[in-house]
Amino acid sequence: MSLRLILLGTDGGPRPKVNRSAPANLIVFNDELFVVDCGNGVARQVVRAGYDLHKLRATFVTHNHSDHNADYGTLLLLAWASGLSGPVDTYGPPPISDMTSHFFAMNRFDIDLRQLDEGRPNLESLVTCHEVESPGVIYERDGLRVSCALVNHPPIVHSFAYRFETTDRSIVISGDTTYCPELVEFARGADVLVHEVMFVEALEDVLLNNNGRTIGDHLLASHTPVGMAGKVAEEAGVKTLVLSHFVPGSSVVSDDQWKDGAKMEFTGEVIVGHDLVVV
Repeated sequence: MSLRLILLGTDGGPRPKVNRSAPANLIVFNDELFVVDCGNGVARQVVRAGYDLHKLRATFVTHNHSDHNADYGTLLLLAWASGLSGPVDTYGPPPISDMTSHFFAMNRFDIDLRQLDEGRPNLESLVTCHEVESPGVIYERDGLRVSCALVNHPPIVHSFAYRFETTDRSIVISGDTTYCPELVEFARGADVLVHEVMFVEALEDVLLNNNGRTIGDHLLASHTPVGMAGKVAEEAGVKTLVLSHFVPGSSVVSDDQWKDGAKMEFTGEVIVGHDLVVV
């Protein structure tokens, strides 16, 4: 069975938007669900995409910015409340183990009550948390291999891209990064590369009404202009480039502008991502 990719949330940044959901992606394989990044509302987006939360098999957090992990624990809790009874593996950089245990502690009343009152299985015993600190293969089961590579997203040290591979398809999700030679090599020959993008000329939209005094400096130092995302895809020889994690994420930049920016450097297929698009 081929990998299926659903873009659950394609916005960039923690500020909620009307037209895009927070960063999250769904990989479906053998009727099991693998979620990459858990932005606000990810559980509802899985359901909106037509999938059952109780089929969740694993989660992967690229890095610990709130737009990527805000609903990490909530996804586990709501999947369990929706009938999850099998094991779930979670992967992410430190301190994801502490985050997991603190989330369970914060929700102790509800978890214990539902186990006692509703007869649900012990949630914590279903979840195995894996801290990821270095590149390599992190998951391999039933014909699916998942590997990771460090990417450049300062000032965060542990920021990862993930590659999902079967015998007939490969999908790479960049996470947040600047132009990164390591990502080029990691994505080499992939069928699909989902890459974050930034439209530098429109950054004023992000800076308006923002309480972050140095947010502009951060964006320029830590994210990838759309043309450079095209360059990564071209150098890696991927077949399809999917643009996502849009900065700015509002309607100030048209789909044509995003696509044209990527096509300046990339000769393959470009898809401008939108929530719930299937690739």
